[in-house]
Amino acid sequence: MSTEPVVVRPRKVRRVAIPVAVALVVVFGLVGTLLRDTPTGVVFRVSDQVAMALLGVLLACGVMLLTRPRLRADADGVEVRNIIGTQRFSWPLVQAFSFPDGAPWARLELPEDEYVPIMAIQAADGEQAVVAMRRLRELRRHVQQTQSAE
Repeated sequence: MSTEPVVVRPRKVRRVAIPVAVALVVVFGLVGTLLRDTPTGVVFRVSDQVAMALLGVLLACGVMLLTRPRLRADADGVEVRNIIGTQRFSWPLVQAFSFPDGAPWARLELPEDEYVPIMAIQAADGEQAVVAMRRLRELRRHVQQTQSAE
C-alpha cells in the first residue's frame, strides 16, 4: 500500500457551472450591447451597457465559485478547500471520513463532535464519491499504521 496523494474535485457541478457561467456572460453581454433607447423614453448610456456586461461577468464568477471545492490528502494530512476558505488538518486530528445518509457531501470528523464539510466529494457524483471515500479511508489507515510502527 502506498501513500499516493488523494486529490478529489466534484464533477457534475463543474459540468453544469461552466456552461451556465458562459451563458451568463454571453446573455448579459448581448443585452448590454442591445440596450439603447426604449419606447418608454428611458435612455441607456454606454456606462449602462458596460455595467450590464460586468454584471454578467460577476454572476458568472459567482457560479464558478461552485467549482472551487477540492480535497487533497497525503502522508502529512488533509487539505479541504470549499467554496470559501481552505483548511489543513494533520492526521492525528482526523477521527474519520463520513457520508451521512441524505447528505449532499461528505465530511471530515474531528475531535469533540466537530466536523468539516468536504464539498469536493458530492453525492451527485455517485461512483466517484464512493471511490474517493475508499481511497481516503485506505490512506488514513495506511498513515495510522505507519505512525504506530514508528
